[in-house]
Amino acid sequence: MSFHDEFELLLRARYSLIYIPTFEEERVELAVREVAQRQGNRAIYIWDFVDGYTANPNDAGFGRRNPLQALELVEKLPVSAPAVFILRDFHRFLEDVSVCRKLRNLAKLLKSQPKNIVILSPKVAIPEDLSEVLTVLEFPLPTAPEIKVEIERLFAATGQSLTGKVLDELVRSCQGLSMERIRRVLARAIATHGQIQPEDVELVLQEKRQTIRQTQILDFYPATEKISDIGGLDNLKDWLLRRGGAFTERARTYGLPHPRGLLLVGIQGTGKSLTAKAIAHHWHLPLLRLDVGRLFGGLVGESESRTRQMIQVAEALSPCILWIDEIDKAFAGIGGKGDAGTTSRVFGTFITWLAEKTSPVFVVATANDIQSLPPEMLRKGRFDEIFFVGLPTQEERKAIFTVHLSRLRPHNIKNYDIERLAYETPDFSGAEIEQTLIEAMHIGFSQNRDFTTDDILEAASQIIPLARTAQEQIEFLQEWAAAGKARLASKHSTLSSRIQRQLQ
Repeated sequence: MSFHDEFELLLRARYSLIYIPTFEEERVELAVREVAQRQGNRAIYIWDFVDGYTANPNDAGFGRRNPLQALELVEKLPVSAPAVFILRDFHRFLEDVSVCRKLRNLAKLLKSQPKNIVILSPKVAIPEDLSEVLTVLEFPLPTAPEIKVEIERLFAATGQSLTGKVLDELVRSCQGLSMERIRRVLARAIATHGQIQPEDVELVLQEKRQTIRQTQILDFYPATEKISDIGGLDNLKDWLLRRGGAFTERARTYGLPHPRGLLLVGIQGTGKSLTAKAIAHHWHLPLLRLDVGRLFGGLVGESESRTRQMIQVAEALSPCILWIDEIDKAFAGIGGKGDAGTTSRVFGTFITWLAEKTSPVFVVATANDIQSLPPEMLRKGRFDEIFFVGLPTQEERKAIFTVHLSRLRPHNIKNYDIERLAYETPDFSGAEIEQTLIEAMHIGFSQNRDFTTDDILEAASQIIPLARTAQEQIEFLQEWAAAGKARLASKHSTLSSRIQRQLQ
């Protein structure tokens, strides 16, 4: 349902207090006016703290610097007069006891009147006293058609014309930005070159990175790692390579749906996060990293609003990769956290979106502790596939050593006995192999020489791999994967001898 339709429905249903979190006052006020006209030309009253009411000449200045008086105007109008009152930045006054009480009184009064109060705010800040009477309505970022109209308007103003391909690329790069930011970055391009050029897409991407940082929920993550940087995991690589073109228009014509996502479960340091970065690089898609802990805020409704904001930004930037690292820590022990159900509501919103989303947002979630994940997360339909990423086999350790040494010593890699290194490091994860090489480099550097195979083996002897310190947890994960709960990321995954006996 579009914002216009949803807002009109709330007006007709006489939802008296509507809270719209948005930075785009101009766009939302225009949308409210359009809906008000569809509703029989309802009167619009706009108030802010500095100027009071400004939209209606008869009430100009009324309620200036007085939020309580601003609410009193609602009662002064005739009972049958339909109206919408837009209160800018009114969230700052909701903690005031008199304002709060007045709003609660008006909520009851306006149930029988065709009047609605709309609070505009850049964020959700609803005190508990008002949580039952305020209805939060999300205002979406500009759609691709809206952005295209605005860009064409700017082009017409500069006397320019662009080919369809360049225009489409510019529109796609602007998705995820507010209309104000789009106008600002394109005005910057015009001021720089006197016109908008195809190269100005990079300016838009810079603005987009800045916007994503300011959400304080998502990070625009640079993805430079390649699939060839991953040692082993051949089954997972094959699965990813088959879906390389799944976001193209040709795939839609063929009838393929957008890939939904991937859950990577396994032991720490086995390349799950590296895989997320490599997917974005190989598919040439932006990589957004979500820190789930940032979704949770202290105010009523704030966590749910941040979750919706995250979804809104990710969908506006699609096609993209949404990387959620260690998702098991975020939703561990749902229902027992003592947070009035906030975690459960955030989790419910998130998994519902996972199951129902139609936008090309490919979710890559990683988890170390499968026991902490709610069963709903593992249900079919949330992700396209669940892969178990286990400890590398000897052949995979050989590939991992080769990847790292090719990067560190590309010209004399033949000086290293990679076969021996792979054989002498059983139970080592990819991260532990990398740390072993770093320690070997310290040994060589401290003695003013290059590091050798013997240095690497000496460093390895000083490292106790996680496979030995967390043996029970790892064996549980291996049993879980061996029972058919997940696909094996490697063609020849390493399983403990006890599990191998059970499978025979």
